[in-house]
Amino acid sequence: MSSFRATVENMSKLMDEMGITELDLERQLLLGLYRKHIHLSKQQAVAAAPVGFVAQPKTDTKIAGHVLKSPMVGVAYLAPEPGAKPFVKVGSAVKAGDTVALVEAMKTFNPIKSDIDGVVKEILVTDGTAVEFDTPIIVIE
Repeated sequence: MSSFRATVENMSKLMDEMGITELDLERQLLLGLYRKHIHLSKQQAVAAAPVGFVAQPKTDTKIAGHVLKSPMVGVAYLAPEPGAKPFVKVGSAVKAGDTVALVEAMKTFNPIKSDIDGVVKEILVTDGTAVEFDTPIIVIE
């Protein structure tokens, strides 16, 4: 039994390393007469924002350029998955229809797409930031 526990602990560490959130383990003995089934489920770590925190643009001055805003309340992500290359960076050329960020709401990742051709002038949120409806995310010129 302790070897099964060690297996579960090792699988848990592996889940953390690989970013896996769910895993099923099953052990059968005596030709299937004895069966032990374990389901591991973890929530991905997301930097928690203080209660009542809403992302604000990094600058207090009026934003110049075409601003892409969040269409919903959620969490903004600048890359398709943790550790991946960001969709865009300051200076990136974008075309209308290019995905520049994601906003996750109710476990659904919604792409934020550029609606113009241009160059990314400023990124106004950090990865994993809680955003409200109409929060400015990216400025394009």
